Amino acid sequence: MSDLLSTAKNQITQMLSMQNAMNSRVSETWRDNNYEWYRAIWVECAEMLDHHGWKWWKHQEIDVPQVQLELVDIFHFGLSLRLMTGDSIADISQTLATELTQSSDEKDFKIALETLASKAVTHKAFDAVALADCMRLMSMDLNELFRQYVGKNTLNFFRQDHGYKEGSYIKIWHGEEDNEVLANLVTSLDTSAEDFQQQLYAALEAKYPK
Repeated sequence: MSDLLSTAKNQITQMLSMQNAMNSRVSETWRDNNYEWYRAIWVECAEMLDHHGWKWWKHQEIDVPQVQLELVDIFHFGLSLRLMTGDSIADISQTLATELTQSSDEKDFKIALETLASKAVTHKAFDAVALADCMRLMSMDLNELFRQYVGKNTLNFFRQDHGYKEGSYIKIWHGEEDNEVLANLVTSLDTSAEDFQQQLYAALEAKYPK
């Protein structure tokens, strides 16, 4: 196995475990609840297209950081769909590592995104190769996906622990949205540290408005 594939498999294994833990935090019976993960994917694709720009009748700038954030959100839903198959985490990691290190020759981000959305709508499935195309066209590699995924997953846990489900969670922290606070914290920490997630959670705790 190549170094790239081996690293990808290790990172995906970690992300699958984190996704399972997050879904279980929201609902212990998440696997039996029949959530429409595929629908979440295509709705996010539509939202992402607005951040990318598609209107030929007006000037639009690509908001790359926001598009990357939406790709990370889609990956959360994609991981959940794959976990729903009942395959082992080892098998899913192997398959996803292979798919995410492939790509087609697609040059148009909008077409790659529509391929991703189409698979979700038509087959209620997650097209990881199409996601890899979208990532490549937004200058996002697997390491960056991992960094942003761990960040968002940690924030999602933090939200749940601080009243998100009950409606008491504070979204604006001293004038900044929690996502913006997260983005700044992630760049200030060592993502390769074994306790990166714990460090990030502690940093969020320190910043949260009391």
